[in-house]
Amino acid sequence: MCLGVPGKVIDVYSDALGIAMGRVSFSGIVKEVCLAYTPEAETGQYVVVHAGFAISLVDEEEAMEVFKMLEQMDELAELDIPQPA
Repeated sequence: MCLGVPGKVIDVYSDALGIAMGRVSFSGIVKEVCLAYTPEAETGQYVVVHAGFAISLVDEEEAMEVFKMLEQMDELAELDIPQPA
């Protein structure tokens, strides 16, 4: 099942092509995420990420509720998959 998972933006930058990117923390697991669909995202905000793309902003309370539910459903295993260097 593919899910949108909330995460906290810890860094925002542009890649070599000028595409908005960010480092997003999912309860301590940090992944690189494309922020092209959410260019308004700033460090400290929460985004919903699907397939490596941030697709919307959410507030912290909603992000924590969703993350708790996903943990209870054991749907977060894919976050532990290492990213290519």
